[in-house]
Amino acid sequence: MLGTARILALQLKNSSVKTGLSWPNLAKLVGRPADPRRWGILYLGAAKSAAPKTGPVLTAVTKDGDLLPDQNALLADLEGIILLDGNWAQAKALWWRNAWMLKCRRLVLNPPHASLYGDLRREPRRESISTIEAAALALSELQHDPELVEKVLPPFRLLLEKAGKPVPRSSRENDPPKRWTT
Repeated sequence: MLGTARILALQLKNSSVKTGLSWPNLAKLVGRPADPRRWGILYLGAAKSAAPKTGPVLTAVTKDGDLLPDQNALLADLEGIILLDGNWAQAKALWWRNAWMLKCRRLVLNPPHASLYGDLRREPRRESISTIEAAALALSELQHDPELVEKVLPPFRLLLEKAGKPVPRSSRENDPPKRWTT
């Protein structure tokens, strides 16, 4: 809706936005040799053992939604993450047109708060959040830096305010900090 992937890419020096519908493999997407097993893809699915609003913020799961063993080692070994940006129909099309994505580690977010979009955008699930929020949460977990979320989100808050949606200065104002894991 508001193009949060581009806002994110402007803030993160090791990120890029690729526009297109399909690529033959991960190496073509990233422009160098890459092992898809060392890359994660944020996947709109649920971890079977994670109840809503509890459990870790980021988990790696199998195609059936089961938690993979040794989460810490698996997440620490990731070389990069892929986020599918666009509306839900576009994200689904990207997923199904790029079969190589099935080789990547499926990462599932369990956000500690609802999206800052609020009622500006209709979400299919509680855990559905904007691309910039998803990236901030995932990177915060991977880098063990809970403050990273608050460093990345100010431009998004400003954009929402310009769109007429007042948002809290901190995404944690409505949620206790105990939900953040390190």
